[in-house]
Amino acid sequence: MDHVAQFTGPTGTNAVEAAMKLARKVTGRENIVAFTNGFHGVSLGALAATGNQHHRGGAGTVLANVTRLPYDGYTGAGEDSLLLFETMLNDNSSGLDKPAAVLFEVVQGEGGLNAASMEWLQRLEKICRKHDILLIADDIQAGCGRTGTFFSFEPAGIKPDIITLSKSLSGMGLPFALVLMHPELDQWEPGEHNGTFRGNNHAFITARKALETFWKDDVFASEVRAKGELLTKRMQALVDRFPQLFEKVKGRGMMQGIACRDGDIADAITTKCFERGLIIETAGPNDEVVKCLCPLIITEAELTQGLDWLEEAIKETAGERLKKAS
Repeated sequence: MDHVAQFTGPTGTNAVEAAMKLARKVTGRENIVAFTNGFHGVSLGALAATGNQHHRGGAGTVLANVTRLPYDGYTGAGEDSLLLFETMLNDNSSGLDKPAAVLFEVVQGEGGLNAASMEWLQRLEKICRKHDILLIADDIQAGCGRTGTFFSFEPAGIKPDIITLSKSLSGMGLPFALVLMHPELDQWEPGEHNGTFRGNNHAFITARKALETFWKDDVFASEVRAKGELLTKRMQALVDRFPQLFEKVKGRGMMQGIACRDGDIADAITTKCFERGLIIETAGPNDEVVKCLCPLIITEAELTQGLDWLEEAIKETAGERLKKAS
């Protein structure tokens, strides 16, 4: 990759803000296309591209210059969610202001572990190239190996113009964020996007060490993929066993979860997990997805133990609901 690296403020939302600003500066256009259930941060620019109503409600002002379109699978399995985007771009009366960029996640972490298909991602890139629209990959949660490759979009073979990274980037949980951009897009004037806490001196060291240690070959990525397969197998078995509680397994790699039939089920399960010493969160528009986002360096034994505790919590929840129903 020949991308230029820009170290923004230390959080993911700082990186998204920089990416959106840069896309608007370079193209001279204001509109950004984002997707349903997307989450990109809670500072004002990134929040405008975020779908979650709870977070949007905290803005205190109008969130503008973002057009929301349906993500892959949003309107139902097999539906062509990009047809609307393409049709609107080709219609001068659609009301869609030509966007500076499209901002997307390959796997929507906070939005409920919705995973885009490779075909959808490839078509999205093709549409953007045809209409001279920049493609921004928000890889803040799904990147750094989380889905089994360093960048989550690698299996699709696409090449985003701008990439945002944070979270696991430092290698040990230190605040650290980065924007990667094609060289011709590096059009910042001196001091045009700056800040007191750009970069993070400590995290520079740990990030470099993590890259040198884990990404010098494919061994680490292969281990992540193997643990992801174990995760899928165990979670699918739970979905098959407790259809009264669950709908399906969602996500990809080491970024997976179980979609419950409602948020109350997910809340009951995660509460019981916590009582057993397991911290596991929820995601989705109604907090209905039990989300497994364990450390990538977790051992298979530790992963199995955690999944055993999760299974115990699910059994207990199923028993209580059956008892209540009778």
